[in-house]
Amino acid sequence: MTRTEPMKSRTRQLTLNLIAAALLAGAGAASAAVTAIRNAQVMTVAGAGTIERGTVLIRNGRIEAVGADVAIPEGAAIIDGSGKVLTPGIFVARSELGLKEIDAVDETNDVASRQSRYTAALDVTDALNPRSALLPVNRIEGVTRTLTAPETGKGGGLFAGQGAIISLAGALAEPGAFVVRPRAAMFAVLGEQAKGIAGTSRTSSIAAFREALEEAKSNGLRLGSGLSNDAQLSALDIEALRPVLTGETPLVITAHRASDILAALKLADDYRLRLIISGATEAHLVAKELAAARVPVLIDPTRNLPAQFEGLHARPDSALILRKAGVVFAFVDSDDKGTHNARNLRQVAGIAVSCGYPKDQALAAITLQPAEILGLSTVLGSIEAGKIADLVLWDGDPLEVTTAATAVWIDGVPMPMISRQTLLRDRYLQRIKAADVK
Repeated sequence: MTRTEPMKSRTRQLTLNLIAAALLAGAGAASAAVTAIRNAQVMTVAGAGTIERGTVLIRNGRIEAVGADVAIPEGAAIIDGSGKVLTPGIFVARSELGLKEIDAVDETNDVASRQSRYTAALDVTDALNPRSALLPVNRIEGVTRTLTAPETGKGGGLFAGQGAIISLAGALAEPGAFVVRPRAAMFAVLGEQAKGIAGTSRTSSIAAFREALEEAKSNGLRLGSGLSNDAQLSALDIEALRPVLTGETPLVITAHRASDILAALKLADDYRLRLIISGATEAHLVAKELAAARVPVLIDPTRNLPAQFEGLHARPDSALILRKAGVVFAFVDSDDKGTHNARNLRQVAGIAVSCGYPKDQALAAITLQPAEILGLSTVLGSIEAGKIADLVLWDGDPLEVTTAATAVWIDGVPMPMISRQTLLRDRYLQRIKAADVK
């Protein structure tokens, strides 16, 4: 037997265990037409607020009823939520889940292109892995949806490509349900990162940005002289940018410095773009301008110290300032782009609360507001009748670090509460216990 054979055998066994648990979860969901979660503290993130000892009915993947006095149909599967908290599933507004496994292993990393050609045309759905080991790791801690985004790699272009909204049910999702919305947003960069891509200054990178938009707008034709010999975009890039120019697809621009955010707002105004600002370390300095332009923001409230020159004015209460100005935003975790530990997003929200941000709004910033920014708030993000049943049952305050999820539903289906990490934990914990007995 070779040295790798025992490892392969263990991997196969772990996979079989995951599949078996998934099949059991599916069988449990199919055995009852209706599921009732009762006696829980229901944080609806909606007009009903928090319902003490509330009941939520799930039928056919949707929330059928929510309230304190909901009648439970005969034959319903009943989950006792006594002493627990029920919330909507966590919606990560930006991550690299499904594109990356190990940072240091290039073969497992499909996040960024290192070529300037075909950048806007890149579509993450071509590389998404529904069997990624990182999906169950984050799923069992309450993450149910994410916008998976490409990044601009070294040698890449100003446009990183097109992201997709996915379900963390992954391979357990019904056929066609893993990718919730392909080509959900176009991603691009400005600021320090853009300087290294297009010229050596902000002026050259913004000029290149405008040139690219003009090429897409004119279908590659410039000044009536025919096809440009030095065009930035390929035919596929132009095709991908068309829905951005019509406002059908949002453009997510990463920008941190206040002046870079204002430059992005100017671009959005000139080309009538549906803009979202990501990063936004100094967004609080231009909160009024963002609110007036109705441009939402993806922000990490823990980015409260200057990490680079474009974030010299970082401060811990930036989310509070944005909220008071009327800016719509969602929390993201900038550490590793929220991929390996997207589950830490609720801790990020908790830190915002410690800086004075209202607790109910902090929960909304990781559930309802991401759905609202991405155009899915009519079906996701809160516990309301008619919405998709993405739910998490917690054993305590969901924004506390020591709290754990005890049950997760995606599309109304209970998810197996196991991952590669829990399987390894349980396996070696048993060995330790056996050794103690000896």
